[in-house]
Amino acid sequence: MLRAGFGLLVLGLCCTWCPGQGSDEAEYVTCGSVLKLLNTRHNVRLHSHDVKYGSGSGQQSVTGVETSDDANSYWRIRGKRDGDCTRGEPIKCGHVIRLTHVNTGKNLHSHHFSSPLSNNQEVSAFGDDGEGDDLDTWIVQCGDALWEREDAVRFKHVGTNVYLTVTGEQYSHPIRGQKEVHGMISANSHNYWKAMEGVFIKPSLPPGAGRHDEL
Repeated sequence: MLRAGFGLLVLGLCCTWCPGQGSDEAEYVTCGSVLKLLNTRHNVRLHSHDVKYGSGSGQQSVTGVETSDDANSYWRIRGKRDGDCTRGEPIKCGHVIRLTHVNTGKNLHSHHFSSPLSNNQEVSAFGDDGEGDDLDTWIVQCGDALWEREDAVRFKHVGTNVYLTVTGEQYSHPIRGQKEVHGMISANSHNYWKAMEGVFIKPSLPPGAGRHDEL
């Protein structure tokens, strides 16, 4: 349902926004938005795909990719539970969210398994059709009251207190060139992320309306 819904949403939005129009209307990242997240230190976008880890949990892998046009790098912003996050509402700093991978319907997840390359904490994608468990939740850490689209923010895992991080380790076959994404206990320059391309939902608009920055 999530995957089909996003395809229809993009088709409906491709002509709703053009550069230079309403440039101040999507200042914040909002609930329900679908976006790509860039690690600002390593210049890779948060990514997942139907490739499972060969060790650790064996769950769907999460990586970082350099390309900006890969459809497997889209994530939907959701609340901790359905109803916690009103569609189009700006995300507050300190708010607990879920990040649901659009193409596979799994949530960004972490747990006490070692990551395959760096031996930090594994980050995976887990669940079915957007429903997983309590280890799918992350705190948005930013410097002001609301998550502004131009901000570099951190994501702190609620269940284990690690930060979503990239430190540069690189996979070989079958996902050659992709970077390991893992959890680290320390807040540092490797765990800053910025909102990039996507569909940014504005408050008080009916379904099928928003701002699309991919084209």
